[in-house]
Amino acid sequence: MSSCEFESLEKCLETHLPEAELSEVKRILFGKETKKLDLPAAAVSAASERDFELQGFGFEAAPEQLRPARRTRVGLIQNQIVLPTDAPILDQITAMHSRVGEMVEVAAMCGVNIVCFQETWTMPFAFCTREKEPWTEFAESAEEGNTTRFCQELAKKYNMVIISPILERDARHSTLWNTAVVISNTGKVLGKTRKNHIPRIGDFNESTYYMEGDSGHTVFQTQFGNIAVNICAGRHHPLNWFMFSMNGAEIIFNPSATVGALSEPMWSIEARNAAIANHCFTCAINRVGTETFKSEFTSGDGKKAHHDFGHFYGSSYVSAPDGSRSPGLSRTRDGLLVVEMDLNLNRQISDKWSFKMTGRYPEYAEELTEAVKHDFKPKVVKE
Repeated sequence: MSSCEFESLEKCLETHLPEAELSEVKRILFGKETKKLDLPAAAVSAASERDFELQGFGFEAAPEQLRPARRTRVGLIQNQIVLPTDAPILDQITAMHSRVGEMVEVAAMCGVNIVCFQETWTMPFAFCTREKEPWTEFAESAEEGNTTRFCQELAKKYNMVIISPILERDARHSTLWNTAVVISNTGKVLGKTRKNHIPRIGDFNESTYYMEGDSGHTVFQTQFGNIAVNICAGRHHPLNWFMFSMNGAEIIFNPSATVGALSEPMWSIEARNAAIANHCFTCAINRVGTETFKSEFTSGDGKKAHHDFGHFYGSSYVSAPDGSRSPGLSRTRDGLLVVEMDLNLNRQISDKWSFKMTGRYPEYAEELTEAVKHDFKPKVVKE
């Protein structure tokens, strides 16, 4: 069986393990069991008709005497590209709008308050090719582009906050950015956040197109909670998650595009670790499928030239601050993951573990200030 045919770890375990052992394995692997949501029959039927997976889970917090529950529902959407990579650009964008739009409609049926799409969701992840054309033509204005207008209409129609990661064209500065646009449930563009860390490994040739972002660690206050967007490779950097959390993020979304041969063993760990360390919820979203390009390209590793990046393995999931996580979506299919969370759990776990209270940040700040100096000398004791 090839990696792109293996549907999911969860289904493999359920197929091959006895029920009693399965329960214990899931406890060790995934933490406290998440409740399964009873999603509307109309939504389940629509997802089946539109050929995408629909799953729903919930994280609960303990009842409190002084604070009411703060329940919100998030939706994570993963999908394959709809048309071939050499189809006309406008046709590709329009097809993606149509596909994701019908998935957002199902999210609305499920009561989703905040939905997040995958990294640069309107286009193939063509940054492996090193070709500027035609891929830079997918870039749009974050404030006034067609995709942002499309998402504004969805946000108003469904009373939903939408996180729309795009390739941004900053016309004023003649610059491209990897950007997530955050749109309020009122339809207003709340703002944008740009990818903080650009990978330089294998086929990830993204610095050919854009550089590290300049938006810092912005947090957006919405009706449904304080949210932040840690785009793709930022998940490899613990301080990146940390700063979003320090700025007050209660939910941090990680829209991504990553392939199995490179990162899959790390995927289920990084966002979960971040949720634990930062007393917040984290949402990891990855695209799915294999995208083939007309021109060959190489990875600079001595291997033969090839036409595809590899298999994008989906597996989108949500982690809670207590270390538990939802099952993941399929590695092979389009999908919508609906997760209900009580944001009170963040403070409850913070009070229990006190990672921030015991963090000793002034000491680390002082040492990091010294470490970034050009004349820094590591503190090493030698015999």
